[in-house]
Amino acid sequence: MSPELPPLDLPYVTEFLLRLLSTPSPTGFTEGAVRLIEDELRQLGVTATRTKKGALTWELPGTQPDARHVSFSGHVDTLGAMVRGIKANGRLGLWMLGGFDWTTIEGEYVQVHTQSGRVVTGTVVNTKQSTHVHGPALRELKREQAVMEVRLDEQVFSAHDTLALGVGIGDYVSFDPRAVLTPAGYLKSRHLDNKAAVALFLGVTRALLAQPALCTVAFHVTTYEEVGHGAATGIPAHTDELIAVDMAVIGDGQTGSEHHVTLCVADGGGPYDHGLSNRLRKVARDASIDLRTDIYTFYASDGTAAWRAGGDYPVALIGPGVDASHAYERMHTDSLKATAALMLAYLNS
Repeated sequence: MSPELPPLDLPYVTEFLLRLLSTPSPTGFTEGAVRLIEDELRQLGVTATRTKKGALTWELPGTQPDARHVSFSGHVDTLGAMVRGIKANGRLGLWMLGGFDWTTIEGEYVQVHTQSGRVVTGTVVNTKQSTHVHGPALRELKREQAVMEVRLDEQVFSAHDTLALGVGIGDYVSFDPRAVLTPAGYLKSRHLDNKAAVALFLGVTRALLAQPALCTVAFHVTTYEEVGHGAATGIPAHTDELIAVDMAVIGDGQTGSEHHVTLCVADGGGPYDHGLSNRLRKVARDASIDLRTDIYTFYASDGTAAWRAGGDYPVALIGPGVDASHAYERMHTDSLKATAALMLAYLNS
């Protein structure tokens, strides 16, 4: 009989998740978030290594040396933008990082991270933002790159004024996550995709330090998933099975919810490994975990990137349910607990 693993310390996971959410990490600008994870692991007594690409990996031995080696992959990079141009009026044009719709960031507070280290705040607006000036033209305006801009919270009236602040083309722009944990247990924030999984990795690590699982497990945190090549390198060479942990999509035609863990059996990159998916299903049944199953049409994961780069191992995808993906997202702490329960049960199967 498999030994019972300790439960997830949910307050620890949510507290760390809120700290991670408040640390800007758009794709390509993840140093602060990676350092936060490293510092947390150091406090737990765990040593992590960085790949040359900037991803973070750590490993915990199992109690059975001959057992399979399982790797979990998740990403800490998020949606964001870069300064694409400085307009004559001092406002900023944007270059999109990741796959979001421009409508989902209109009105959002941002930080512009300059080369000098100075942070300049601002707001995303469109070029016809005032209804009293533009009337119906505002409602009819198609939100796209050409009409979206950042209004800086500084006295700037020209491109020269903006340049004098140290703002330049290529500076990273991060979106305010507006992270909130409600009394009812809902977490609402930008970037739950995929910082929720990374926080789970810390929580599961903490549980395994208290009582190791049967399997040796590695955790791999990538930094370029939102642009498609996060786990193309860095997965531990001795990996027998790779399980990507990422947000579960919620919406019409899906079975997942904000309160459950979901198994994705196929997405835009094709089907995941049938055998590994079925093993996860069996573990969920045996542990009485209500595992939902879905297919995601407009989606790909770190598992997809690892396979396309030649990864020779089965890959599956699981994750907690997240509503309004790639916008202002929401999930319930129930889905964090359910995802951690599946991870721990699988490592002990």
